[in-house]
Amino acid sequence: MKRLSRVLALLVVFGTLPAVATDKAKALYKQGLNAEIRQDYETAYSYYHQAYELKPDDLTYRASFERIRFFASASHVHKGQLLEKSGKLQEALTEFEQAMAIDPSSFIAQQEANKVRRVLKEAEQPSQPNASEAAQSALHKRMEEAGGPVELAPIANTPITLKLSEDTKTIYETIGKLAGINVLFDPDYTSRRIRVELNGVTLQEALEITALESKTFWRPVTPNTIFVAADTPAKRKELEQSVIRTFYLSNLSQPNELQDLVNILRTLLDTQRLQQFPSQQAIVVRGTPDQIALAEKLIDDLDKSRPEVVVDVIIMQVQRNKLRNLGITPPTSASAALVDNTVTSTSTSGSNVGTGNGSVTTTSGSTPGTINLNTLAHLNATNFQITIPPATATFLYNDNTTKILQQPQIRALDGQKASLKIGQRIPVATGSFQPGIGGVGINPLVNTQFNYIDVGVNIDVTPHVHGTDQVTLKLAMDISAVDSFQNIGGIQQPVIGQRKIEHEIRMREGEANVMGGILEETESKSINGIPGLASIPFFRYFFSTENKQRQDNELVFMLIPHIVRAQDVFDSNTRAIDVGTANSISLHRTTPQTTEQPATSVPQAAAPPADQAASAPAGSALISFDPPSLTQAVGTTFTVNVNMTGAQNVYSVPLQILYNPKVLQLLNVSNGPVLQQDGQAVALVHRDDSMMGILQVTASRPPGSTGITADGQLFTLTFQAKAPGDATLSINRATLKNASMQNIPAGGSQAIITVH
Repeated sequence: MKRLSRVLALLVVFGTLPAVATDKAKALYKQGLNAEIRQDYETAYSYYHQAYELKPDDLTYRASFERIRFFASASHVHKGQLLEKSGKLQEALTEFEQAMAIDPSSFIAQQEANKVRRVLKEAEQPSQPNASEAAQSALHKRMEEAGGPVELAPIANTPITLKLSEDTKTIYETIGKLAGINVLFDPDYTSRRIRVELNGVTLQEALEITALESKTFWRPVTPNTIFVAADTPAKRKELEQSVIRTFYLSNLSQPNELQDLVNILRTLLDTQRLQQFPSQQAIVVRGTPDQIALAEKLIDDLDKSRPEVVVDVIIMQVQRNKLRNLGITPPTSASAALVDNTVTSTSTSGSNVGTGNGSVTTTSGSTPGTINLNTLAHLNATNFQITIPPATATFLYNDNTTKILQQPQIRALDGQKASLKIGQRIPVATGSFQPGIGGVGINPLVNTQFNYIDVGVNIDVTPHVHGTDQVTLKLAMDISAVDSFQNIGGIQQPVIGQRKIEHEIRMREGEANVMGGILEETESKSINGIPGLASIPFFRYFFSTENKQRQDNELVFMLIPHIVRAQDVFDSNTRAIDVGTANSISLHRTTPQTTEQPATSVPQAAAPPADQAASAPAGSALISFDPPSLTQAVGTTFTVNVNMTGAQNVYSVPLQILYNPKVLQLLNVSNGPVLQQDGQAVALVHRDDSMMGILQVTASRPPGSTGITADGQLFTLTFQAKAPGDATLSINRATLKNASMQNIPAGGSQAIITVH
């Protein structure tokens, strides 16, 4: 008995194990679902994996486990990239290895891990390579040690005055001695005598002016040596530096955009040594350093992310039907029928051989609705039958309201068509008739084909973004439905009702516009009853039935565009630069050199003009926030002052201020006292992009007035704290202008607003 009880216990245990495993797997699966809803993909992956291990034959667990694998791996990759940027390479490598352990097929994890391993290996002491590795290392080292284009070392930017009438070689050598650089000449160069008279120029400018006057060009050979040759196309091709560089483009959306950019570079840079690599969206350019620099500038100007627009399309349709059927319908007709009630009986008696004696009685009458002539004289009320229909009382009221609201969203790139189709595809038969085979009586042969028509909401929109606050929409909207069917050639063909709008409109960002509205009203009334009595007020309801029906159908289309990405254009993308002449591309450098050297006297050089110091540029100004940091509660209203210090002769102040629109809401911008301290009225204009958090504000003194040289408050910004978080106020662009509308250099600052 003991042995039997043990066997039974084991059977019970083993029988309940699958049920326990199933319950545990189900609980783990639910925990994984909760973690996935919280976007905690790593925890969700762990729970799904455990549930799959317990029940590997359950497809639900396997599908969830395989689906979340990618997200969990991507989460580790993202953490590793953040650690890599912060310099924690070993921790980053651990995250990348965990990502590969979760998803071995993750190429980005392998790529990032290999990159971090190379950096860590290079930080360690390199080991001695073998012969083959040494050869490869030598080539790699040669490439790594290859330098960029040679640049002339900074030279003194002290203004000099130079007056010489000498041979060009002598002038170059004189300037070279002043600048502390060596000057070499092309053996084929033939010098000639020129006159140079320069006042208040730097040594760099003196070299450029001498080259222009003598029709020569020079290029740096070392940081302190230049090589001078005659400015001819052959010599430039022979002596100018050649630089190669690969540009990777990151914002192309159409295949033809790469070719368009290549065509622009070839045309403007005047070079054919340019090759595109479409699969990597890259361009390889070979040219002079100035051509490469100009190519970089053009690519930075043109390789911009295209603006994007989200269009809210609101379709509202309201249908209302009212039906009232009230009254008593009396009999409106009666029928009388003639009935002959005369009955004639005939008796016959006699004998019949084989059957015995008997008698026969026969009864006969006329057909209903007919009488014989003998009864005309005896007609009475029993000879007529009158049929009267019953009266009908009707009490019916029906009020039916239908509301249809569709609000799809369409996101589209600037200049690209986006389509949205919501509905059904209805087959429509199309046939072609062919002559029959044979003679008369044979039907022609019919070849029937079917085309499909999109029925429902069909929207095609092409946006064009203008600046940061306006959008042009080219839109085609088609709202259709199957109204009925019609038999054509034995086939039921659908009859499609259509409401279509095609137009092009320019709107402001966030502006709601009614594209088109259709209002239909139908009202019908009918009375059925006894003439005369059906027209008597109130009593007519006892002798007639009134049917009254009203149908209202209203359809409205609305558009609301939202710019989610505006055109990213800065002043550096639009400013004009000097690129040389039509024969050669060269960049004219205007940035003053930073290295200061003592001024050197020049033989036959005159002293600088007396007014030279007066033309020196004034010091730069500073635009700052007051207070620089602030803590506010949600819902409170507060002010921040924008102050100016160190500026002279200020006439106009155009600023661009950035803020976090999720945390702060701009309520008002008001003038400060600094620009109107002499009593002049100051014009204040501002434009706020509350979606992007960009404030454009400009304060200008009246025309004809002078500038202000003072420190003080420019504007006062009033904000409201919307949500908890940190918001940074920063000056994005600060370019002050004097009374002559010339730029005054200015720097910006930041302020930190904490909302709790």
